Amino acid sequence: MLDIASMTTASFSPEKLLKKSRNGAEYVGLRYVREKTTTRAIRNDQVEQNHSLLDEGVMIEVLANGHFGYAATADLSEDGLERALDVALRETQKASARKAFSFSAAQRPVAVGKFSSPRKTALDQASLAEIVASLTGATKTMKLSDQIVNRLAMAMMVETTIEHFSSTGSSASQDFDIVNLHFAATAANGGEMQTRTLNGGFARSLQIGAEVFNRDLFAREGEKIAQEALELLKSENCPEETLDLILMPDQMMLQIHESIGHPLELDRILGDERNYAGWSFVKPEDFGQLQYGSKLMNVSFDPTREHEIASYIFDDGGTPAKKESLIKDGLLVRGLGSLESQARLNVPGVANFRSASWNRAPIDRMANINLEPGTQSLEELIASVEDGVLMHSNRSWSIDDYRNKFQFGCELGQRIKNGKVVGLVKNPNYRGTTVSFWNKLAGVGRQETVQTFGTPYCGKGEPNQVIRVGHASPPCLFRGVEVFGGQS
Repeated sequence: MLDIASMTTASFSPEKLLKKSRNGAEYVGLRYVREKTTTRAIRNDQVEQNHSLLDEGVMIEVLANGHFGYAATADLSEDGLERALDVALRETQKASARKAFSFSAAQRPVAVGKFSSPRKTALDQASLAEIVASLTGATKTMKLSDQIVNRLAMAMMVETTIEHFSSTGSSASQDFDIVNLHFAATAANGGEMQTRTLNGGFARSLQIGAEVFNRDLFAREGEKIAQEALELLKSENCPEETLDLILMPDQMMLQIHESIGHPLELDRILGDERNYAGWSFVKPEDFGQLQYGSKLMNVSFDPTREHEIASYIFDDGGTPAKKESLIKDGLLVRGLGSLESQARLNVPGVANFRSASWNRAPIDRMANINLEPGTQSLEELIASVEDGVLMHSNRSWSIDDYRNKFQFGCELGQRIKNGKVVGLVKNPNYRGTTVSFWNKLAGVGRQETVQTFGTPYCGKGEPNQVIRVGHASPPCLFRGVEVFGGQS
């Protein structure tokens, strides 16, 4: 493994960077990333995937004539880094003639510190035999009936090191251990098919160590989702009505992600993302003015939450990461934008200047976006519903380019009548428009109902960047929502 700290001190010291600064660079940054991804998958009790990937490289960033520019390299020799720096400086100087905004080194704070994911046992200490045994145990317990036609248990383990140095004195190190789990059981009977997963595809994604591989827990969870898949085969279709809706935390994850996270990204509001991933219905003047939801709606950017997948102490521009309110008592107060976007829009943002890898320049990306808890138990939320549906685990999503009109589908629904759950419904879906929907928020679960989920697959940017995002939430009650059934 490259000893980037030693190399930087010895041959790429701050003094050498500052010498380059006199040649036209007002700021130079170096971000080293090393990432190992290991995937293990068991399908129908047989090993399907067992492989590892290693990716390593450096991104050089420079500021010249008020313009930031980049060059990346996998050549970690002194000559390789020098060449990347020369390319970054030359291309940035040329591009600065057409810059959209004039920046300064103030957009790159000095970052000094260390971070490591919370874990009891490091992922590199996990034995292949134990991982495979845990996953196989889950698929075996799914075999409850011949109607279970497909059984999958999969783990993707990611070990990441990021080192950041700059000509202004940054020296930061962050180490992440991440486990992404995906269990799925599919039941079929004639032309009917239902799949139940572990909270949705790869939603069980956390910063955690090898202690997550618990054979007994995996076996219980495998059996549970298989049983639910079988029960869904016999269930009625979700009704098509306007009803009260309770969303469990594993569906709130998707609701927060699509209708809060993405529309609040300042680069979307600026129009930077319009070509690839769309704009946002939010306007710059909406901050401090727009009643985004009911007064029960409190949403935070929180990169400090233990075990959540996108926790860190500095973003990739060196900005210190701290918890901030995005929506307070339903009022929109802050966006998801880096110091660069904040300067361009004159709108408050957060430390979310993030890159997917060493060969991608950072852009505005949501990280941990969480709905803060309320005061009610799940039982109290259910008891307050005369006629409604409770939905678990995302299965499908569709939202327009402005992140306004949406339609989401879930794996499992529970019908509620007169304050009680009376049975399952299959193929549950609901639709709405963002601000109208969030203003229907009428109940929020208390602290002990909060669950933490995430995704390793949030895509954005050109060239595309796939990044990790976390969402913690309690169950939530919405009044008068359009729900409907669909095909299996």
